[in-house]
Amino acid sequence: MDYEVTLLMSKFVTHDVKRFVFSRPDGFSFTPGEGVELAIDEPAWRDEGRPFTPTSLTEDRVIEFTIKGYPQHEGVTRELHGLKPGARLRMSKPFGTIRHRGPGTFIAGGAGITPFIAILRELAQKGELAGHGLIFANKTPADIIYEKELRHYLGDRCHFICSEAEVPGYEHRRIDAAYLRETLDDFGQNFYLCGPPGFMDAVTESLKGLGADPQALVFEQ
Repeated sequence: MDYEVTLLMSKFVTHDVKRFVFSRPDGFSFTPGEGVELAIDEPAWRDEGRPFTPTSLTEDRVIEFTIKGYPQHEGVTRELHGLKPGARLRMSKPFGTIRHRGPGTFIAGGAGITPFIAILRELAQKGELAGHGLIFANKTPADIIYEKELRHYLGDRCHFICSEAEVPGYEHRRIDAAYLRETLDDFGQNFYLCGPPGFMDAVTESLKGLGADPQALVFEQ
């Protein structure tokens, strides 16, 4: 690990997702969409590094991560969710994950939204959100990360899908070929994809079947 960071604060943004704010070490820089590896600087956890994507802007004086916890699993995310301000972690240099290639549609499942947050924040800051859209799938409205912020950025180009709840203002659907055909009118655009493996497989195959260029599908690398 290349850097040491200190937890300054953490706060729930949904019932199982927390926003973490860390000190920013000198010399650290990243491109929105890149990831880093974090490890808790305690004997039992120093070798348990996991990849996460910063959700802060590149020029912020702190580093923010938005991390879902899995309390039923005795693992790193549960341990992270229990940390108090002042905890120290080790952090790697950034590595390439999702790179923005221009206007297109972001398609995310659950915590798969996190690599897109810094990208969307930077686009909003630059006034370059035109031509972008979002399709964001969750189980229920309570699971949606940063819903108000995303609605503010994208307005009616922001589609929230809830597979297990039928609530006004949300689409009670699944992201399949029929839904994509009804929702999108351009399959020659860029598509940015992130979510659980089954979600990724289904969406990728649906997009290809609808004529999307495989070279225009942007995944975590």
